[in-house]
Amino acid sequence: MTTIKNNIETIKRQIAQACQKSGRITPSNSSELIPSSPVLLLAVSKTKPATLIEQAYLAGQHDFGENYLQEAVDKIAILAHLPELTWHFIGPIQSNKTKQIASNFAWVHSVDREKIALRLNQHLQDDNDNNTPLNICLQVNISNEASKSGVNVEDVFSLAKIVDNCDKLTLRGLMAVPEKNAPKACYEQMQQLFIELKQQYPSVDTLSLGMSDDLDIAVAHGSTMVRIGTAIFGARANKI
Repeated sequence: MTTIKNNIETIKRQIAQACQKSGRITPSNSSELIPSSPVLLLAVSKTKPATLIEQAYLAGQHDFGENYLQEAVDKIAILAHLPELTWHFIGPIQSNKTKQIASNFAWVHSVDREKIALRLNQHLQDDNDNNTPLNICLQVNISNEASKSGVNVEDVFSLAKIVDNCDKLTLRGLMAVPEKNAPKACYEQMQQLFIELKQQYPSVDTLSLGMSDDLDIAVAHGSTMVRIGTAIFGARANKI
């Protein structure tokens, strides 16, 4: 547990330093070990056992991101005794998985087409026991990679309108996974899309952008949430 706690503290310091470097927070003169920052740490816990997630939770980490649905559902059930856990689905979405995603997660970062948004909304409408809206980020294929999911830049606002019209969904913002060593222009474009979306929709407050390798440039371009896995939990096992 000590290692995970130390890893989380190290990453939060890195985030705070990136915020200071980009002028998003001023250097703190207080005794606070880790300055408060406007960037949330999302711990990516895919392929990691529930025991390690609980260790991270006890170290103060409450937001966790999962890519693989059945694995995630199993862990959510195991850790149901922990209050304040917030689960984020961040993987590609198959249409036949939307019901389980809608019923198990508080956030979905990877909505990239109308069909998925409408199915998530319908499942929640059908669930009379669930009155909590599902927080939605639109995944943008900012690097135009054929191998990655995501809505094209030119279709972001039409998809945003569809999500905003869904009564059981709350449009919170955008998510992207830029290609490795992506040019600065990719981050600038994501930042501009986020700014424009915020101006149009009051509920928008989240730019899920940045991982271990691009944390600094993502924070410098307005990211409000960074997704970190290996640096917290160690190397991942290969997913079969």
